[in-house]
Amino acid sequence: MKFLALTAVCLLIAQAASAKARTEELSSPDGMLKIAVEIGERIAYSVSHAGTEVVALSPVSMRLSSGIVWGQNPAVQGIKRTERIARIAPPLYKRAEINAAYRELSIRCKGDYSITFRAYNQGVAYRFATTAKGEIKVAEEEVLLNFSSDYQAIVPYVRDFNPEKPEAQFWNSFENTYTTKKLSELQSKRLIFLPLVVSLNDGKRLCFTEADLESYPGLYLTATGGAALKGVNAPYPKSIEQGGHNMLQGLVTEREDYIAVSKGARTYPWRVLTVSANDRELLDNDLVYALAAPSRIDNTEWIKPGKVAWDWWNDWNIDGVDFRTGVNNRTYQYYIDFAAKHGIEYVILDEGWAVNKKADLLQVVPEINIKELVEYGKSRNVGIILWAGYWAVNRDMENVFKHYSEIGVKGFKVDFMDRDDQPMVEFYYRSAETAARYRMLLDFHGAYKPTGLHCTWPNVVNFEGVHGLEQMKWSGMDVDQVTYDVTIPFIRMLAGPMDYTQGAMRNATRANYRPVNSEPMSQGTRCHQLAEYIIFESPLNMLCDNPSNYMREPECTAFIAETPTVWEQTVALDGTIGEYAVIARKSKNGTWYVGGLTNWKKRDYTVDLSFLDNANYGMTVFADGINADRVARDYTAKYYDLPADRKVKVTMMSGGGFVLKITPVLKGTK
Repeated sequence: MKFLALTAVCLLIAQAASAKARTEELSSPDGMLKIAVEIGERIAYSVSHAGTEVVALSPVSMRLSSGIVWGQNPAVQGIKRTERIARIAPPLYKRAEINAAYRELSIRCKGDYSITFRAYNQGVAYRFATTAKGEIKVAEEEVLLNFSSDYQAIVPYVRDFNPEKPEAQFWNSFENTYTTKKLSELQSKRLIFLPLVVSLNDGKRLCFTEADLESYPGLYLTATGGAALKGVNAPYPKSIEQGGHNMLQGLVTEREDYIAVSKGARTYPWRVLTVSANDRELLDNDLVYALAAPSRIDNTEWIKPGKVAWDWWNDWNIDGVDFRTGVNNRTYQYYIDFAAKHGIEYVILDEGWAVNKKADLLQVVPEINIKELVEYGKSRNVGIILWAGYWAVNRDMENVFKHYSEIGVKGFKVDFMDRDDQPMVEFYYRSAETAARYRMLLDFHGAYKPTGLHCTWPNVVNFEGVHGLEQMKWSGMDVDQVTYDVTIPFIRMLAGPMDYTQGAMRNATRANYRPVNSEPMSQGTRCHQLAEYIIFESPLNMLCDNPSNYMREPECTAFIAETPTVWEQTVALDGTIGEYAVIARKSKNGTWYVGGLTNWKKRDYTVDLSFLDNANYGMTVFADGINADRVARDYTAKYYDLPADRKVKVTMMSGGGFVLKITPVLKGTK
């Protein structure tokens, strides 16, 4: 990642501590967002956007185990204002360059700490920092979002909740659908993981999350019974035992009375308040990436994004072959042949290749010869990625990454962390650093939401932390995945890429869907699945179905295989949370892809392509077939000249979608 065209103007104001409250104001570069910071007996802030209050006056503080409270009765020693014009060039992202201009207000206080507020055009953020040299134990951080009205919130609760053991919620997979309620109606004892959205006045939205989460526990919010949300962090683990799924998880059996411990000067995570004038703006936001620590990898050319032929979702159910399919080399050679034929960059070996319940990644089942598969894949230009459980990676990380990198494995999909306390967050960073030394990719599953790690360590190419398509293997008809699909682009995706694992060739209407673990299906139409390759950000993108099903659908398979996973430009065209989403993305070769998703409502829609230049374009339109509301796999794919008025009419059937592939053409050719 490169920082380009960087300028800064700083002003330092020394001042004596005063008991009288004063207010410092900060505005975004475009003047739309304003932060008012009140400094008196406490430090508190409020935020407004073009005259609409976003957050009412809300205190910020950090209580240390020593009894000191940063942010209360502050003795201000100086205030520094900074304005910076910054542009970031990410190596793997949804655009080639990010406009990261901001204005900053930093309040330095006696006691070796400071609080910094930043205002970008897309939102605001604040965080604590310390210059102390000794050990610091943080007992509690006060994160409070006060609102002047009882707004509606769209929140993902931690899924499993036992009111008699509320602390058990700190062990969770960060996967759930969304609940929409007024702030006062949210359940006060249930943890809400991030990001979440609050609906403001004038059609505006606040999306709250965090960024630059390093060596510190992740943040949850809880309801207060009124028009406010309060922050909660997992306490620091005192003891951890091996257990859980196939002995691959770390189970916290006892916790300390503090949330974090560190030595020396450091910054703490950013608390991020993205503010949008409308829902469409939430579809394209760079704030988490812009707030993350810069890349720690100098040369990122070895990091290759792409698509992955995946085995687990389709249960290794290949047909029409003369061998018994499953976790064995013959099956994976078949996957490699399929990937090679279609230009798919990787094949993953999911759970089953290592000896079960040993948590030892150097013990491989006799049916698998990884070195042989790597060589077979290399001869066909297909890389191998291995699945691994958290405990197995953590117990022998250096040896495991070194051994498999020497064999030629390209990376690991690491699963079942299911926590975000400080030691677990440190595991993510340690894994990223170690994998980078061995030039290996990482895809985190059983993971908390992205907080910018993919910026700091670009070899971390994807995260789960999403209620993805795997849920359709077992979820009943009460789970509305289609509505979830048109909700996550506005909320979860704002935090960063998501390994949703789309690509189902078995597609079901709302009436026909049912869970079938060994031969799963998706909710919604075929074009709904195709559009997810455009709508969902995912530098490492799965093909979840089996090669046999894809080979029966050559047209759809060819489209999926050729679709990029990183982009030169992204344009959010339209959308409403929970209803529909339309996004355009430009590839490096100049081809535009436009994807659209709808909920269970049939929708006639006109795509406005006025953002295109005046070049000649042709387009292939993948659209729901006229009977897709009855037979969800029904679709059409037709080529058209781009209309002169740059407007394209499409019909999205119930649970449907569409894709436009728009290619520059010489006049008179196709």
